[in-house]
Amino acid sequence: MQDIKSSRKIRKFAKCKSVDRIMLKSVFKLFLTFCIYTAILVVLRLAFMLAYWRIFGTYGAGEWLAAVAHGLPMDCSIAGYLSVVPALLCVVECFTGSTRITERISYIWYTITGLLLAIVYVLDMVLYGYWGFRLDVMPFFYFSTSPEASLASAHWYELFLAFIAIAAISFAIFLALRSATARVKVIAANHRWLQALFMLIIAGLLIIPIRGGLGLAPMNLSRAYFSTDGRLNHAAINPAFSLMYSATHKNKDYDRFMFMSDEEAETALTEYKAVLRNSMPTDTAAVRLTTVEKPDVWLIILESFSSRLMPSAGGEAIAVGLDSIANSSLWFTNFYANSFRTDRALTSILSAFPALPTMSLLTNVEQAEKLPSIATSFGKQGYETNYFYGGDINFANLKAYLVGAGYGKIYSEKDFPSSLRTYKWGVADGPLSDFALNKSHAASPEFNVVQTSSSHEPFEVPYSNPAFDGAPAKNAFAYTDSCLTAFVNRLKATERWDRTLVVIVPDHLGAWPLDLPDAPERHHVPLIITGGALNPALIGVKNSNPGSQADIAATILESEVPEFPFSRNLMDSGSTGFAVFSEPEIVGLVSQTDTIVYNIATDTFSGSDNPLARKALKAYLQQQYQTAAQL
Repeated sequence: MQDIKSSRKIRKFAKCKSVDRIMLKSVFKLFLTFCIYTAILVVLRLAFMLAYWRIFGTYGAGEWLAAVAHGLPMDCSIAGYLSVVPALLCVVECFTGSTRITERISYIWYTITGLLLAIVYVLDMVLYGYWGFRLDVMPFFYFSTSPEASLASAHWYELFLAFIAIAAISFAIFLALRSATARVKVIAANHRWLQALFMLIIAGLLIIPIRGGLGLAPMNLSRAYFSTDGRLNHAAINPAFSLMYSATHKNKDYDRFMFMSDEEAETALTEYKAVLRNSMPTDTAAVRLTTVEKPDVWLIILESFSSRLMPSAGGEAIAVGLDSIANSSLWFTNFYANSFRTDRALTSILSAFPALPTMSLLTNVEQAEKLPSIATSFGKQGYETNYFYGGDINFANLKAYLVGAGYGKIYSEKDFPSSLRTYKWGVADGPLSDFALNKSHAASPEFNVVQTSSSHEPFEVPYSNPAFDGAPAKNAFAYTDSCLTAFVNRLKATERWDRTLVVIVPDHLGAWPLDLPDAPERHHVPLIITGGALNPALIGVKNSNPGSQADIAATILESEVPEFPFSRNLMDSGSTGFAVFSEPEIVGLVSQTDTIVYNIATDTFSGSDNPLARKALKAYLQQQYQTAAQL
């Protein structure tokens, strides 16, 4: 009897061991497939760099390894996508206990993916020399509209060599995948449903490399940007990901905003500006913003702030520090945020390109790289340029944009100890502002940008104001306000205060109070300029000249330059204009005489019924999209 019981235990143990071995084989097969795909993509990256040896041959081994390392997460993301089907086939194998059909499907999948990767990489390798950026949907658009014209510039032997290269690469990829995975046989004997369920869970883990990790920001092109040298950044980009990303994120409906001829649009804007100029006093003169030669400039971008947080603007007593600073500084009281989200707002503030209602230029890396930049303008004057942000610098392709915009040093959450990276959006505003101030030095004039994040949902901050118990949003705004006040006070105590200009502006429309029905009110934000370098004649001045974030560039540079066609110096009385703002499907205009909101979806206006102002708004929107199309 004892022998029978022992025999049963042995058989049960053997079955469990068998199940464990089968599970391990399944996991190993999937892991091997994923690793081979990743290795193939790394090899293809090296092949690309070797193909452009005239460019990348000038770099050392360190730069090559850096390009591979920074591109590896993107390679893993594509490998994750390509491994989804093999993962599901492993699940089927575990459940059916057979590999006869799944092996054939696997070979078909290896053939398809090998061919697609070969086409993408060869096409990218050919076009990079002409275009200077990695592959996107553009060549496929050209080919779909005119195959003959799209191939007209290629010689027959180039097409022949490309065909040979595609065939060779696709066969090599198929061979590598088949040879490695065919040796791993997964045949289930017992508990098939349990094995299949376990394998399905393992397959679900592919979402981690696909998404680029467990962080807040999903995988995007910005992950590959690590150098001030754009060519190294291009080497790190995976062209398959670039193609997929551009196909799924672009919304270039430029033709939708062709309301009139270019000449008619220019005439409408000229006539409207002339009307505005005639409505202004004629005895005003331009006033210099600062009397200091090359002052340090600190641009503080406040997350989600609005005028409604300031009692002097008719709001609640929440941002009392900012309110105090505003009353002893230059305060633009008729100022508007260009957009509703940070990624669109940053190009308005830092590149003087007003946000578009239907698309974000920041998500299109090849466009963002071509935008003008305040940092570049200051850099030409001998300034050091720095960017400070306490969150994930890859979010919404921010890093790629900043690198292309010419910031010499970019600091983000990775530059802080893990003990400070404890909040949803990374490092709280207090440690961020302290860090930024400690990094400042007197070696040369500086242009520093500090982007705050604590006053963003979910409003988790290391601060508790009894006045805002039960109101986390107000408490978070009060926290950021206290950090801003402390920062300005610390800056005042430095020897560089007398040659420092501090520009304070929210990043986008205000998040408090929530759901304001009136669009102009939602976008009404303060622009405050303070500092020891501020012209004494401007201290305590409230300027009602209508302006928007796109006007910051020309105002602090104290000139209107061709690089910033949508920016005007708000201190120049002869520079008449209006403020613009946008949200999805709406765009608004505010001038001294008109306030208009245009609903793009319905092609209707609200507000002023001035026909010239309405036409000027459409003309302005048309010029924005035309300019964006040329980037």
